Amino acid sequence: MVVQLGDIVPDFEADTTLGRIRFHDWLGDSWGILFSHPKDYTPVCTTELGEVARLQPEFDRRSTKVIGLSVDDVASHLKWESDIEEVRGHAVGFPMIGDADRKVSSLYGMIHPNASDTLTVRSVFIIDPAKKLRLEMTYPASVGRNFTEILRVLDALQLSDAFPVVTPVNWKPGDEVIVANSVSAEAARKQFEGFREVKSYLRFAKDPKA
Repeated sequence: MVVQLGDIVPDFEADTTLGRIRFHDWLGDSWGILFSHPKDYTPVCTTELGEVARLQPEFDRRSTKVIGLSVDDVASHLKWESDIEEVRGHAVGFPMIGDADRKVSSLYGMIHPNASDTLTVRSVFIIDPAKKLRLEMTYPASVGRNFTEILRVLDALQLSDAFPVVTPVNWKPGDEVIVANSVSAEAARKQFEGFREVKSYLRFAKDPKA
């Protein structure tokens, strides 16, 4: 199955390290990040999960639930979490899905046969409160993800949902934003501080959340 931007993401039931869940019910009205790992007890994954554990307060501040997955079972995940805390210094407080039967992996297209026909690739899915897919990124098994970038994208998505703006290249919270072309110049001058027009189709303003 291919899940595309704007689609309602597949619902499922699964066992996790924090108990059995139905995914849509577990998300509730929150944003969500589902991210997969090739296998337990792998070095890159250990660093990634430790980083997400460290960043847990940042995800909480953005009303975002995070949940991991690999093709190992819950018992394996629970043992591995001790290593993660020992190595990275942060306890894993978010659930990890046990997917030994590859049910969830298949639903979300996380197994790429030409990379591996048994292990999941490093996928990231950002899901909004309407259960729609807003971003999908896939990394090869050899490359660790940048979760600071994932937070940046989450900030940009939430900003664009709250205001008629989009974000320019390399944007970070507090930087100038681009005013959406659906807003007239007259309305933009009233609504946005620091409005300036570079081209008729390229208008900047201060970050309305700054």
